[in-house]
Amino acid sequence: MTWKDILKMCLRNLRRRKSRTLLTVLGVLIGCCSIVIMVSIGIGTKVSQEEMLAEMGDLTIITVMVPNMGNDQNKLDDAGIRTIAQIPNVIAVSPKISPDELFNDIYFKIYAGIGDRYINDWLPVAAYDSSSLEKLGFKLVDGAYPATTKGVLVGEMFAYNFRDSYRPEGSNRVDRYANIDFNNFDPDQLKNNMPDPYFNPLTSSLTLVLEKEGIAKYSIPLEATGRVKEDYNKGYETSEGVLLDLAFLEQILKDSGAAKNTTEKKSYQNALVKVDHISKVAEVEKEIKRLGFDTRSMESIREPMEKEARQKQLMLGGLGAISLFVAAIGITNTMIMSISERTKEIGIMKALGCYVKDIRIIFLTESGIIGFLGGVVGNVVSLIISLIMNFVSEGAGGSKLSIIPLWLIGFAVVFSIFIGVGSGYYPANKAVKISALEAIKSD
Repeated sequence: MTWKDILKMCLRNLRRRKSRTLLTVLGVLIGCCSIVIMVSIGIGTKVSQEEMLAEMGDLTIITVMVPNMGNDQNKLDDAGIRTIAQIPNVIAVSPKISPDELFNDIYFKIYAGIGDRYINDWLPVAAYDSSSLEKLGFKLVDGAYPATTKGVLVGEMFAYNFRDSYRPEGSNRVDRYANIDFNNFDPDQLKNNMPDPYFNPLTSSLTLVLEKEGIAKYSIPLEATGRVKEDYNKGYETSEGVLLDLAFLEQILKDSGAAKNTTEKKSYQNALVKVDHISKVAEVEKEIKRLGFDTRSMESIREPMEKEARQKQLMLGGLGAISLFVAAIGITNTMIMSISERTKEIGIMKALGCYVKDIRIIFLTESGIIGFLGGVVGNVVSLIISLIMNFVSEGAGGSKLSIIPLWLIGFAVVFSIFIGVGSGYYPANKAVKISALEAIKSD
């Protein structure tokens, strides 16, 4: 028998017992839906967690710190920076200097506008290797990266931290939350609804003022070339501060007298490391710790959350698989009943010289078709259910509850066919063992 003949015979036999076939397919459909929906909820939970963490900052950034009990072996100098840069999967490294960490009595202020009208009395400042900013994942809201070491970037909310010296106290600041309805709070619309600040930091004059006890007040003009996107995982300066080049900060500290020679030791307290993929963060952290440094990243939060999401996926998928195995029992029962009803037909096929393997293939194909139909229709129903769940969830202000990737659809169909063929294996073997003479004699 050709495959075409076998397929025609199988479809004819399934159509002949429509009610039984539909009920068996329904069982597979329910099982397939259970697996797809349960696993998709687990995937949706994982994606929601990653989106939540991504809002908190870059997940591929590692902050390297010198231990409190540091020694010459784990000194974070230029040689240490080069060693870290050679670790596999590291794409960028930059030292990070925060003057307030080096000097407890140093203060930065900044003035903006004509006549230094706008004043920022508290300014977080950090210095990086400006040539590495783009590689480190600092994203710009507007403007451009500095073309020279004397160019600076300002934080996304930089302009909102200024007071207007021409206005009375209590009404001299722009309230960035003035237009926000907290009764119907939508984080995605927060920045879009903010009122305009007093000035544009990229077009206004800026003057940095350094104050330290025992030295004269020192000021220097700044040229802001861009606004960096807020990312607290990189540092608070990305929100309301200023990002300088390392050499520029050293020059400022030296010229002001705050530090006599900042280049003498060339040692740093912190550094930022950019990893090429989130899955490699843990490995890179392990290597950095092996060099004797402390680390901090979102991995300590992400890893247990991902582990929990995987456990939920396995648990939900296992519950769905139970339904499909119950459907497998239904397929087996259907095929055994079909064999009992077609005993004489099997005997006639054997008497006419039909190969035993063809008889086995007929029953395996029938059970496989039932599994295939249940898998395909089950995926369609799952997609509809997923759309409804997501529509309700997003309508209530939440995120997607269910995400069905293409691989899950393919897996569900293949698994349904596998269950169908596997369920038909015992009945098929039973069919080929039937004696031709006894089968023909049976009523």
